[in-house]
Amino acid sequence: MLGFRYEEVISSEMNQDHLIKLIGSSGSPYTRKMIALLRYRRIPYSVIWGDPRTYLKELGIDPPKPVLLPVCLLQEGENVKAVCDSTPIIRSLESEFQTRSVIPHDPVLAFINYLLEDFADEWITKYMFHYRWHFDDDIENAEKILPLWHQINLNDELRQNFGKQISAIQINRLWVVGSNEQTASMIESSYIRFLSILESHLSDYKYLFGSRPSSADFAFYGQLTQLTKVDPTPRTLAEQHSSRTIAWVDIIEDLSGLEPHKEDWLGIENAPSLLKELLCEVGKTYVPAMLANARAIRAGEDTWTTEIDKTDWTQKTFSYQAKCLKWLQEEFQNLDQESQFKVLECLHGTGCDELID
Repeated sequence: MLGFRYEEVISSEMNQDHLIKLIGSSGSPYTRKMIALLRYRRIPYSVIWGDPRTYLKELGIDPPKPVLLPVCLLQEGENVKAVCDSTPIIRSLESEFQTRSVIPHDPVLAFINYLLEDFADEWITKYMFHYRWHFDDDIENAEKILPLWHQINLNDELRQNFGKQISAIQINRLWVVGSNEQTASMIESSYIRFLSILESHLSDYKYLFGSRPSSADFAFYGQLTQLTKVDPTPRTLAEQHSSRTIAWVDIIEDLSGLEPHKEDWLGIENAPSLLKELLCEVGKTYVPAMLANARAIRAGEDTWTTEIDKTDWTQKTFSYQAKCLKWLQEEFQNLDQESQFKVLECLHGTGCDELID
């Protein structure tokens, strides 16, 4: 249970109506994901923009390991715990707040939603990281804006030095997520296909599963806030391939005025055909990456190599992504037999069924 009582541990000057506290950055896709979701669900929250380590130290709260953005402060008994896994946090909020759910009622669509949310969090984020640190124009833009997200009143000399420090670190980390000269064209092709699929889907539907947003919508939105609004190269590509996506991101930012109804969700029987096309993109890219990472974890290997979309791909092994795959498989196992059959039927021919095996 999320029994938030921040007034007991945070300055008494803070508005006690703020139920959830986030510490994050405007440049963090996951911070943007959570804020937009909380707005839509009309769950009271407050945000501190900055480095979580600074504020957690002041509050005497142990930081999560690793510290990722956003950090969310949750009450656990007499203690406050700092956590930063957006997907489990969203599911916890579902049990605490009953209205304006972001999980489809249809169990089959709920599973597909879980899969697409993780696709956004673990694969679409590769688009964002690649574009921000691969092209000179994007690097220059990031060096200017990222330090100001950290502290708006930095003088020009400090901003320039800080920007150079950030870019040096992040460019050296491109290999960690698999971005390099060999994989660049494949990542960019995947991004353009993704934009084209969204453009077609948004011609008929307002959201991924009908007329109300799901957690996957907010996960897509979080990554796209950077790709379509901040970084110049992917923004230009979005303008060329999907003006609807650009407009959609603006709309998703604040859906607090939307009044959803249960019938606004599509059923699996009338899910759009383009959902299959999107799942094929998931199967082509995210699936082989997640499976190769899981094999590397089992083998105790620090890096892994596999073929993704006819391209040799090498990157660092992540235990968190293995955990994500395990959670996804547990979601499937928790379905009843009929729903499992329908999920496999939906995933057939996309490559995503390999995740279940």
